[in-house]
Amino acid sequence: MNKAKKILITGATSGVGLMLANNLHEAGHEVWATGRNSSVLKNLAENGIHTIEADLTVDQSFDSLFQDVGTPDTIIHCAGIGTFSYLLDMDEREMEKMLQVNVLAPMKLTKYFAEKMKLRGSGHFIFVASQAGKVATPKASVYAASKHAIIGFANAIRMELKEFGVVVTTINPGPIDTPFLDLADKTGNYRNSMRKHLLAPDKVVSSIERVIEKPVREVDLPSYMSFTSKLYALAPSIVETVGKKYFTKK
Repeated sequence: MNKAKKILITGATSGVGLMLANNLHEAGHEVWATGRNSSVLKNLAENGIHTIEADLTVDQSFDSLFQDVGTPDTIIHCAGIGTFSYLLDMDEREMEKMLQVNVLAPMKLTKYFAEKMKLRGSGHFIFVASQAGKVATPKASVYAASKHAIIGFANAIRMELKEFGVVVTTINPGPIDTPFLDLADKTGNYRNSMRKHLLAPDKVVSSIERVIEKPVREVDLPSYMSFTSKLYALAPSIVETVGKKYFTKK
């Protein structure tokens, strides 16, 4: 590990965010964890991690919420939700919630801290996006749209903030073996059909840890997904035809 950093993690009470918070704390970083699960936050606090119980989708003053955090060296946007459902079957409230959590909350939080990082002249934003943000599939229309949005946002602010010494990274994983899948698809069919292709959460965490030390533009996980997304951009109809049997699994 290089110099210890002050790191803020959203969505730190489950899955990748939770594992990352514990790992980075053990590595000697000053970790600030946010989330809504009070019992998990209590456990993190007992282990010496700074915690903030917050629902970032609720309009509130970030000044009061993050006054003790100051200006982190690195902010990792891990919070995210999904609902895997055909558009015609989806509840509009679920659509709104996905856009609030996956898009608007990280955008607003980034703006708040980017102003502080600009004054300091350094900083690093890491967005845990998704391959769904590059290759959309049926039953993930709104989720994919939210990840398309956050990747586009990250690509734009990367250019805007570069002159101020602030770097931006997107982590674009395929499906990860975390509780997220069980919440997104309560039928369990998606997990069963993709079981052989699920990423172990520690693989994603390790990639983020490397990026903290050595920032890069983006990371596709697994690595072959980089080829798939580029092929999709060049020849989407071919990918959709070949991948149809995987895209339409229920």
